[in-house]
Amino acid sequence: MSPDSTLYRQTLQLPAAPLGADNPLPMPDRLLEAPFALDDGLPAELQTGASTGTPRSMHPYLLQDGYGRDRQPAEVDTVVLDNGILRATFLPGLGGRLWSLVDLSTGSDLVFANTAIQPANLALRNAWVAGGVEWNIGTKGHSAHTMAPLHAAVVNGSDGVPRLRMWELDRLRRVVFQIDAWLPRGARGLHVYVRIENPNEHTVPMYWWSNAAVRQRPDLRVLAPARRAYATGYDGTVAEVSVPRTAEGDHTWPAASARSADYFYAIAENEPPWVAGVDGTGHGLAIASTSRLSGRKLFCWGSGEGGRHWQRWLCPDGGEYLELQAGLATTQFEHVPMPGRTSWDWLEVYGDVRADAQVAHGQDWDEAVAHVGARVAELAAPEYLDTTLASARVLADQPPTRHLAAGSGWGALERELRQATGEPWIAETSRPFPADTLGAEQHPWHQLLTDADADPFAGADPHTPPPSYVTGGLWEDRLHRLAPGWLRDYHLGVLAHARADLATAGELLRSSSAHQPNAWALRAEARVLAEQGRSGAALDLLADALALAPGQVHLLLEAMTAALAADRPDLALQFFDAAPVASRSTARARLLEGTAALRTGARERAEAVLASDLVIPDLREGERSLSDLWRETFPDRPVPAHYDFRMN
Repeated sequence: MSPDSTLYRQTLQLPAAPLGADNPLPMPDRLLEAPFALDDGLPAELQTGASTGTPRSMHPYLLQDGYGRDRQPAEVDTVVLDNGILRATFLPGLGGRLWSLVDLSTGSDLVFANTAIQPANLALRNAWVAGGVEWNIGTKGHSAHTMAPLHAAVVNGSDGVPRLRMWELDRLRRVVFQIDAWLPRGARGLHVYVRIENPNEHTVPMYWWSNAAVRQRPDLRVLAPARRAYATGYDGTVAEVSVPRTAEGDHTWPAASARSADYFYAIAENEPPWVAGVDGTGHGLAIASTSRLSGRKLFCWGSGEGGRHWQRWLCPDGGEYLELQAGLATTQFEHVPMPGRTSWDWLEVYGDVRADAQVAHGQDWDEAVAHVGARVAELAAPEYLDTTLASARVLADQPPTRHLAAGSGWGALERELRQATGEPWIAETSRPFPADTLGAEQHPWHQLLTDADADPFAGADPHTPPPSYVTGGLWEDRLHRLAPGWLRDYHLGVLAHARADLATAGELLRSSSAHQPNAWALRAEARVLAEQGRSGAALDLLADALALAPGQVHLLLEAMTAALAADRPDLALQFFDAAPVASRSTARARLLEGTAALRTGARERAEAVLASDLVIPDLREGERSLSDLWRETFPDRPVPAHYDFRMN
């Protein structure tokens, strides 16, 4: 008889760098993600899917860039599933991440479990950590909730097997997603049911990718049922390549890859979608799913110094990894139109492929794929997946048995907004958003909805940045009911900027400053002017904003960056020299200081900056500013390894 499947809470001891406070300055005008260019020869359906749906920004989310690299011992709350065959550890407070998936017969982890929580600048909101399996929704990139808590609860099925349910509102698309995870008795695969519900009347561009990190080894080969793939490089281009061999060699051996790359496999519609990594013993992670989650991808860092450096940066205690991913479309450049008032769902299974390594690693690709595909079917056959999905749908509507953790208060506020305006909403029976999750970020907006006689923004201190933002016409209508004032007009200006109405945004932001001078409206208007091509006027406003909030380090960084872009390195140094010590000591400000110093001819000052062994905690993936400054300052000296993050 198979042992019982259990669910329990546990504390994980890990060194962790605190996430820190959110950046209080909104970013309604651009994404952090780098642009891409599709080859003209790619299929028309791919071109179409990639040409629509990309958002202007991640507004109303704020950036998460308050972390450093000082790690301290931390206790992390986890939820563990165990059926005597596998043990799955989830972190509800970290985007619901599946942190580890241990095969209890061997003690080996099927996913790469990082030994530290070290945020780095790779996500749509900046902060991201490597390892485990993460759940990405909304648009291309590591999603908005990847470093945020999800609501979590236990759901007991009629079969006696406990499920971990996690859910949250995606504020970008205004949809709700739900994840039910469980380990059936006797199963050697972790089951993950995912449901997205679009309560809106209109179609939304949808995106979902489940990303699994797997430890990279020289003897690990990645297989998927495909003969073609769409490959990307750090130059931003996307082109079709053959599988398994490209002009650069056999890319199915990631440890031998010369460069970092993505490979999106072109899997035929009649093929069950799967991807697997098979090592020299025949073991490794396989990801199978029902047909809606049809995309599969391999990501590898490559063997170049930049790729190795990035892995050390993300995994400070060591360890190299690759990623096996599964998504709604063939590539991550595409969005899939999701009609209004609909739900999409699917089932994913994660387990050991248990293949014959000699066949899986053989020269005959078709034979290797057929063999591994058969082993994946033993783990989770298409018929089994479809049957299990049908039963999971029934349980998906069952209310939670016991709550484990709270997510954000934005879902509760969204419910209040939709009730107040008559917009449709979800049935919260299975995914409740309790009113007691409404916190300080939601308070003024909740008051705006529920108290017609109150003005939550009257008397607001212009020296304090607003704690949160909203988006959409429903909120604009509510704000317009208030008497004009600095904060009301500021929020309306940011909302107009978020929908690219630059003229209206400028008028409202100037009105905000006229009511009461404040750094936030000046800075927001500067971004509007910059988007209109008026960089000189924008720089003047940033200088004025910085004068009103001299201790706001994010304003300092924006002002220095704008001054350098306007070829005013002297002004950038003036901003730096006038800033408080706390702001001047930040690594990003020091980097800008070094760049400005070099451009003004103060080479010794630039050399001193580089001699201080700068560590930039939020260095962006693909960013070359450190190595570029070194090469400009010391053209005859090689870039030191600790400054070399170049990916090409």
